[in-house]
Amino acid sequence: MEKEILKNLYFDSALSIAELVKKLAKSTPSITKIINRLLEEKIIVECGFAESTGGRRPLQFAINPALNFYILTISADQHFSTFTITDLNQQKIIEHRDIPLELKASNSSDLLLGEIESILELSGINSNKIIGIGLSIPGFVNSELGVNESYPHNHPLYRIKDSIEAKYQLSTVIENDSRCIAIAEKEFGAAKGIDHSLIINLNWGVGLGIIINGSVFKGESGFAGEFSHIPLSDDNTLCSCGKRGCLEVEASLDAAIRSTEADIQNNEYSIYSTFVKSNLNKIDALIEASNVGDQIAINNLGKIGYMLGKGISTLIHILNPKQIIVSGRGAELGRILNPQIQIAINEFCIPEIAKTTNIQMSALNKHAQIKGTAAIVVENHINKILIQ
Repeated sequence: MEKEILKNLYFDSALSIAELVKKLAKSTPSITKIINRLLEEKIIVECGFAESTGGRRPLQFAINPALNFYILTISADQHFSTFTITDLNQQKIIEHRDIPLELKASNSSDLLLGEIESILELSGINSNKIIGIGLSIPGFVNSELGVNESYPHNHPLYRIKDSIEAKYQLSTVIENDSRCIAIAEKEFGAAKGIDHSLIINLNWGVGLGIIINGSVFKGESGFAGEFSHIPLSDDNTLCSCGKRGCLEVEASLDAAIRSTEADIQNNEYSIYSTFVKSNLNKIDALIEASNVGDQIAINNLGKIGYMLGKGISTLIHILNPKQIIVSGRGAELGRILNPQIQIAINEFCIPEIAKTTNIQMSALNKHAQIKGTAAIVVENHINKILIQ
């Protein structure tokens, strides 16, 4: 039960004994006994009193920040990866953001392994203080087997988890990027305390994490949530999956970038062409252009918002969720996307079904994947601090 208590203290930062009793459905004496033992071993500390609910204010507990245990996370997308080391109080120690790393490149696994070495060396943290490494990555990730089945068996990224563990002798967890974002929203964001939620990861592509009865739903073979490949597009553009008609080709940030660059080639003026010269990541250039009112960028973002709304309408009809959260980088563009999403829902959804679903943009946005990736390490390896 110690592991479950520590997990909950990580996810909630601070909890009282009464709150732990409710969350874990255990007796007050059993929780109190473990809390006292963890206090004695200096694994947790008292951290003040909770707000009063009418009676005596309960004492709260948190993981001891002086433990100096850390989590290393790699949050990868198709073109960039962010490497982060955080402590058990969710504070960033060091971060290498948006490192160019093309997953399709033949040397992608070597670059990834090299960047892990770089951030570990710069941090100066002893490896025995790292409780684990978390890798979130696009594709058909089988977290139980620790493989990415989007790649052939002989491809280095197929067994990248094993390669990381072999090189650094650190326990490693691998998971699909959209499922990690869903976990982040469930534990820290807009889906916290909600039993049924759908979390859309809007980035270069479009992913989906499904929360049912408070747990991430993976499906029979572990690949549930391939929202981006619903055949809703009339565009003849070839999708990354090799097929045509996928939602992703018209409803992703990559689609908005392609359309903006095509407009510029057709002699339309957009300040995106200036911003893209100073931003390594084209998504940053697109966001910056939209923030200063660039009409080409805003128009193309509106188009993907409408297509996203069309896809969301399908999800509402099938699953009738309490809420749908748009997370990932795209959530930073909520003021542009939201109206177009709602127009599509009004057009394609049966009103009686749609009215019970709340659509919202994530406040975690680009930080969601990092937080969710750290969460899967905690889920699997928080007991390492008990062992040491």
